[in-house]
Amino acid sequence: MKKEYREAIEDSPVIAAANSFESLEKSLTCESRIIFILFGDICNIPDIVAKIKAAGKLAVVHIDLITGLAPKEIAVDFIKQRTDADGIISTKPALVKYAAKLSLFTVLRFFVIDSLALSNIEKQLQNVKPDVIEVLPALMPRVLTRICSLVHVPVITGGLIAEKEDVIAMLSAGATCVSSTSETIWFL
Repeated sequence: MKKEYREAIEDSPVIAAANSFESLEKSLTCESRIIFILFGDICNIPDIVAKIKAAGKLAVVHIDLITGLAPKEIAVDFIKQRTDADGIISTKPALVKYAAKLSLFTVLRFFVIDSLALSNIEKQLQNVKPDVIEVLPALMPRVLTRICSLVHVPVITGGLIAEKEDVIAMLSAGATCVSSTSETIWFL
């Protein structure tokens, strides 16, 4: 993983995840060096990324959530060529693998809803080498500890984090940092 991203993750125990224009504005004032972009469309994503970059922060686009982009490699090409984004988030291993080839920072997101999903993490990581993984929902410390012991990349956890105690529990369980749309959490 590039040194700049690793330092940003390690220095920011909370990553701001913006899911609207209003939350984007607030995210630009928090200490997080990375902003996860969880909204937008093909017309406005270049401007959203530009705003984050102008604030001196790293912009990581959740490519699955951008309206108008299909879950295909061409969507990654669009992000690389038409925006100044630093990286992508996706639940689709093929997109993460392709983004890595384009030298984008990559986050492979997993929803751990049962034991099958849990076992799938290790299998997926044999074929895809993301810079980091993100595990949702966050509030599963025992499961998170198990995941952290299985993988060899930093682990971000997100989803349902609403209080300082949630952040502390996830970091104690082995997460490198947490991502949250909760603006209260951004300013801890």
